[in-house]
Amino acid sequence: MKKALVCGAGGFIGHHLVKCLKNKGYWVRGVDLKYPEFSPTQADEFLILDLREPENCKKALTLHEGKFDEVYQLAADMGGMGFISWAECETLTNNVLINIYMIKTSAEMEIQRYFFSSSVCIYRDMEPGEPKLYEKDAYPAMPDNEYGWEKLYSERVALSYAKRYGMKVRIARFENCFGPEGTYKGGREKAPAAICRKVATAKLKGEDHIEVWGDGSAIRNYVYVDDLVSAVYMLMQSDVEEPVNIGTEEYISVKELVDMIFEIAGVKLNVKWVSGPVGVQSRNFSHEKIYSLGWKPGYTIKKGLEITYKWIEERVKKDIEEGNL
Repeated sequence: MKKALVCGAGGFIGHHLVKCLKNKGYWVRGVDLKYPEFSPTQADEFLILDLREPENCKKALTLHEGKFDEVYQLAADMGGMGFISWAECETLTNNVLINIYMIKTSAEMEIQRYFFSSSVCIYRDMEPGEPKLYEKDAYPAMPDNEYGWEKLYSERVALSYAKRYGMKVRIARFENCFGPEGTYKGGREKAPAAICRKVATAKLKGEDHIEVWGDGSAIRNYVYVDDLVSAVYMLMQSDVEEPVNIGTEEYISVKELVDMIFEIAGVKLNVKWVSGPVGVQSRNFSHEKIYSLGWKPGYTIKKGLEITYKWIEERVKKDIEEGNL
């Protein structure tokens, strides 16, 4: 039985990755500052540890017998644009500490296979209609925010340790991920969850409009969480040594996203476009590398949103009944 360590297992993607690995027969240890928020972890063992401290990285990696076959590093202080637009210091400090200490300790403890979750935030802003950016186009570097700079630096750190210690390091640049059991309120939620929450709240309270940041023209790609974690696993087992974009070929504007959620919810509300952190204007990336491994997304944005909206509406209904929304 293979043994895997998932750092960030209390978070949205990490929690789903644990389930994926368990379904494949792994023994899994999860590590985070918190347990998963919405359902019990499926990890065989779960440790509450602050990975900004090097001694905690060693605790996370230490087994009674042997060592981990695979380490998945997803632990990060992060959220949607509502968080990363103001939390530059927290992002740069907390995440860099975690990433440096985890890769360093893993190398020293002779971990052979190591995954690092990066982000397409490492790329520059784009104009609508621009040709696709390939992984090599991350340089010359000009990320749109500090979260992107931190991810790009952490990629370099991981690859440097791979070169010196002979580790098999795999790096995925995530595009916008969504699905059930993700943050949907509180300021760290991403656009699909935030809009689902606003629509569900308006629907259940009988309101006639929602507010959305920007003017609706920003273009994004969204990947459903089950598809993302299957791509992560496939990449981890591969021989691909360079960073890899993970996303789909389906790009939509924020306005189209809002209209799609209206259709799924069975409502038609007015939209008040308001000032707020929107991020980049457009995205368009090549996915040739991950597709070359045989991975293809199983969910369209709409299919994934139907599942996500239903889950969030149920949560919102409960929040309203309990006076929490």
